[in-house]
Amino acid sequence: MKKLPLVLIPGLMCDHTVWEPLLPYFDATQTCQMVDHQNANSLTQMAQQVLDSAPPQFLMAGHSMGGRVALEVLRMAPERVAGVALMDTGCLPKAEGAAGEIEVGKRLALLEIAQSRGVRAMAQEWVKGMVSPSRLADTDLIDQILNMFETKTSDIFARQLLALIFRQDATDVLKTIQVPTLILCGEHDSWSTPTQHEEMMPYVPHAMLSIIAGAGHMATMEKPQEVAHAMNLWLSKCA
Repeated sequence: MKKLPLVLIPGLMCDHTVWEPLLPYFDATQTCQMVDHQNANSLTQMAQQVLDSAPPQFLMAGHSMGGRVALEVLRMAPERVAGVALMDTGCLPKAEGAAGEIEVGKRLALLEIAQSRGVRAMAQEWVKGMVSPSRLADTDLIDQILNMFETKTSDIFARQLLALIFRQDATDVLKTIQVPTLILCGEHDSWSTPTQHEEMMPYVPHAMLSIIAGAGHMATMEKPQEVAHAMNLWLSKCA
């Protein structure tokens, strides 16, 4: 039986670069379709773009903000999705009160750097908390991430931050998922923590949980073989 295409949805300021390290570890018969969020400024708009470009039936994996987009796809058209992987992501809206203000403040501080000093300068600050501390001296990895960010503009950054700040609560979507599900996170992800992923599991009791040792938020680039192994187990359940 022909395998369903796998739609790969990147996160904030990311693109195909996030997913390409995994491709050598997938079965050669698995087709993959990369997503670009273009100029979208809401998760709903991003999800609609995914649906507009995807085949009638598909599997999908979302990383970081892409996981939140994947949940919006499931909210809008669950009948089209045969399996979902939610990776280094979350389901909750911006917190109320001081916690929410702190999140917004951190995001806007990065935007100010992008607007005043350039996207690469912003990415140099951003990346410090986005990989495992042990990988900060890995110049090849860090340059790949910085180069990826530098392909986007500060205007795109502003639009995507807007989408994240005004995100919906997606716990109601998690509760409805019936298809094979993978919830995956880097062990040292300080932005979307392992605990955050463990707390998603009761909403999707049939889901597989995978914590990738030695990886941070950019797990697909830090530990591609390990991430692909977990995804291949999930893909086998989707088949």
